[in-house]
Amino acid sequence: MKKKQPRIFPPYIIHGFFLVGLISAVAFRSIIIIQRFEPAWVRPVWYIGVLGYVGFFLYRYSVSKKRKMAIKDYGLMEKIEANTPLKEKDKEVLMYLLSSIKKSHEDINYLVIFILSILAILTDVFLSLYM
Repeated sequence: MKKKQPRIFPPYIIHGFFLVGLISAVAFRSIIIIQRFEPAWVRPVWYIGVLGYVGFFLYRYSVSKKRKMAIKDYGLMEKIEANTPLKEKDKEVLMYLLSSIKKSHEDINYLVIFILSILAILTDVFLSLYM
């Protein structure tokens, strides 16, 4: 049975889901401010955050699943552990895996989520103490 060569998603998909993840992160963290100044917007903003994260994490799940399947389908770990010479197809799959990791914006997304979370906590403490 011929294995399907994995491919990286086109840049517009990668950037699109990165943007969806960021919008969702901002939406959730902005609820702290919105609930204080415009409570009627809390529920719509929460839905934006939840629906965005559903799409974003479904996309991240598919990327992760595709990477794991490529490793399994081509037996890459076993070949490397046994020091088996890699065929051209194996090298192409390894290049796919490395390129996929390199092109991913997940590290930036996680950093932004971390920073926004800290800012949301600080904002809430400030608003609680001074307003």
